[in-house]
Amino acid sequence: MELEKYIGVIVSRADLKLSSYYQKVVNPFDITVDQWEILVILWEVEGITQKELAERLTKDQTNVARMLFKLEKKGFIHRVTHETDRRSLRVYLTDKGRDIKDEILAPSIEAYRNTIKGLTEEEVETFRRILGVMYRNVKDL
Repeated sequence: MELEKYIGVIVSRADLKLSSYYQKVVNPFDITVDQWEILVILWEVEGITQKELAERLTKDQTNVARMLFKLEKKGFIHRVTHETDRRSLRVYLTDKGRDIKDEILAPSIEAYRNTIKGLTEEEVETFRRILGVMYRNVKDL
């Protein structure tokens, strides 16, 4: 089979370009794409633990802790010791983290629309479903 026909190669190439594109979108806000993902989750639900964030992001807890430290240093979030488990920390947005939501979301949504340009909503949903199946097929291998 030709290299360009391997799904993993196509997905990897697309991921590199998409990551680079989205990084350009969030650069003006002095955050990384990974930090943006954390903010998006916190805009949905505050007070989740670092462990829950790592699970939702499918990232290592140590890396998430590092990203949170940087977001905290920039004034976007703060962490509070869990009320029943002193080893665990809950993550909350600061006023700055809440206030920047609309500023960041507008260019993020525009970038998303650029990404799916030429696809129907049905095609986008099918693509999400297919990628989900492929992810589950290989996640524990």
